Amino acid sequence: MTHEALKTLFHPLETGEIALPNPGDRVLFLGTEPGFRLTTGFQADLALVQGFRPDYRSLLASGFRVTPTPEGDGFDAALVLVGRHRGQNENRIADAIERVNSDGLIVVAGSKEDGIASLRKRVAGLMELEGQMPKYHGIAFWLRRPEDAAQILAALREGNGETLVEGRFRTMPGMFSHDRIDTGSELLAENLPADLSGKVADFCAGWGYLAAEVLRRAPGVKQIDLYEADFASLEAAKLNLAEAGHSAARNFFWHDLLGEKVAEHYDAIVMNPPFHKARAADPLIGQGMIKAAAAALRRGGRLLMVANTALPYEAVLNGQFGGHKEIARDGGFKVLSATR
Repeated sequence: MTHEALKTLFHPLETGEIALPNPGDRVLFLGTEPGFRLTTGFQADLALVQGFRPDYRSLLASGFRVTPTPEGDGFDAALVLVGRHRGQNENRIADAIERVNSDGLIVVAGSKEDGIASLRKRVAGLMELEGQMPKYHGIAFWLRRPEDAAQILAALREGNGETLVEGRFRTMPGMFSHDRIDTGSELLAENLPADLSGKVADFCAGWGYLAAEVLRRAPGVKQIDLYEADFASLEAAKLNLAEAGHSAARNFFWHDLLGEKVAEHYDAIVMNPPFHKARAADPLIGQGMIKAAAAALRRGGRLLMVANTALPYEAVLNGQFGGHKEIARDGGFKVLSATR
C-alpha cells in the first residue's frame, strides 16, 4: 500500500489541484520511501528524510539528497507521507509546520489502512485545511502554516514525546514496541545463558532492550555491538546503554543487515528479527538475518534468537550452522540456539 500512498500524495500536483512549486523552491519530504515519481515539471530542490536504513540507501542510490532526521528550516513547502504509527505521524506534521516558512504549503497523504481519515480529522480540529482529495485507497489533504503555530505544534506533540519503559528505557512513537517490552524479546532475555562472553552483537537491536539484558545477565561480555536499521531507535539505544552499568565497550551501527556486510566477527549474536514487510508476514527477512548472523560469527560462536512459533527458520539454521536446538517456548514464541 505504500506505493499507492505515494501516488495519493502526488495526485493533487498531477491534477493541478495544487500548483507545482517554483523552480528552486526548497521542499522538505518527511517519511520518504523509494518508488515515488515526481510530477512532470516538478523542479523544486527536495530534501528527503528517511531513517530506515534500507530505504535511505535506496533513495541515496537514486541520486537524491537524503538525511535520517530533518535538518534545517525555512522551507517553501513540505510533503508528509503517513505511516502506521499515529504518534509518529503527528510528530512528522509538527516537524513540517515548524520547518516551513509562514504560509508555506504542507501536503499530507496516506492509506486508509494507516488511519489517514482520523489523522485528517485530528489536524482539521486544530487548524483550517485548504483542501483534500481521496485517491488510490487513500486521502491527501493540505494546509498552510499559520504565522503563529505554537499552540498547534504543542497540540500535535502532546502525548507523542519520549516514553520511559519500565522506568529505564527511553523510546519514541514509531519505534518497534515503543510502549512496552516486546514479549518475544523478554522471553529471549529470560533464556540468555549467563556464560556469554567476549564480543557479542545484538542484531535488530531496536532501542537496546536485549543488549542491556545481555550486559545485566552476562558479566563476561567485554564488548557489545548494536546493529539497527531504524536511526531513531539506535539513537535511543545509545542513551539506554549508557545507563546499563557494565564496563563492556559499546558500539552502535546504523546498518542494513540484509544489504550491508558486517565487518566484525563475534563470539555470540542475539536477535529478535522482524518478520513483516509492511503488513504482510515475510519469513525471508528472518532467514536473511540468520544468514547474516552465521557469516558474522566466529567458528564455535553462538546465535540466540527468538521467533514466532509458526515461522520456518529451522531449515535455514540447519544449512548455516553445525547444530541448533529450541531452548524455550511460550506465548507463541520460541527461542532457538545455534552453534557455528
